[in-house]
Amino acid sequence: MTKAEPDLLTIASALLPGVRLDEAFVATEGNIHDVLLIPGIAAVRVSKRPLAAASMPRGVEVLRRLASAGLPFQVPEPLTPVTTFGDRAAVAVSWIDGVALPRGAGDPARVAEVLEAVRSVPLDDPLLAAIDGRALGPSWSTVIAEEIIPRLPARWQSEAQRRLDAALALEPVPDALVHGDLSGSNVHWSPDGKLLGILDWDTAMPADPAIDAAQMSWHGWDNVRRAVPAVTYRRARTWDALFGAGHLVATMNGRPMTSPDGFVAAIVPWLEAHASAGHG
Repeated sequence: MTKAEPDLLTIASALLPGVRLDEAFVATEGNIHDVLLIPGIAAVRVSKRPLAAASMPRGVEVLRRLASAGLPFQVPEPLTPVTTFGDRAAVAVSWIDGVALPRGAGDPARVAEVLEAVRSVPLDDPLLAAIDGRALGPSWSTVIAEEIIPRLPARWQSEAQRRLDAALALEPVPDALVHGDLSGSNVHWSPDGKLLGILDWDTAMPADPAIDAAQMSWHGWDNVRRAVPAVTYRRARTWDALFGAGHLVATMNGRPMTSPDGFVAAIVPWLEAHASAGHG
């Protein structure tokens, strides 16, 4: 656990006056927001960069829509309005109990349960309006072809183009709700194995649900293979083969590629590691 910075405590106190913060601590993950956890009460999300501050109201609207959708799991519900503190934006959201499963743990039934729960959320017009950013920027394939592949080391460029072509050749499927970061600490379980809640919907978008299946490789690809139909598994492997599904979603849904060089610096080690492991 990391000791909370005074500015985060100040922000939390302003958002949640009267709430005791002596047990609050900063979450160790997250490169878009700082997150102050107040056990049993709330999580306070504070933007790190201007882009995250600008997109926070959209993210809060997504949570509101999901919270009213009658889901079989909890999502964090906004407890406060989005509030600005200088260049930063912040919001307090409800606490979700439960714990994440460690990498490689879990079983096919659990993986299938999570994927089906997310995929089955109806994409009605209000939710679609809140999550669909594709008109805001270039297509994901254009971003990869024009911004990413030319920056890759020469030894990876033709292989990356081949993998992009394979993804583009996938048979189109109807859009479904895709969480976009469906792994690790974002999925909370009860001690007896019940799915309690799904956190962090910042990358939610309408897309191929096989992208979320690829995200669930956190629990092991064999668990994914046994959890989904064979065609979904093949699609998940094709999406993941590009740069890893966790990296891929950063190119999707109209998101601006603010630092293509930084993106390439992140994905080359992934490509090298998976090539050496026999997956490239």
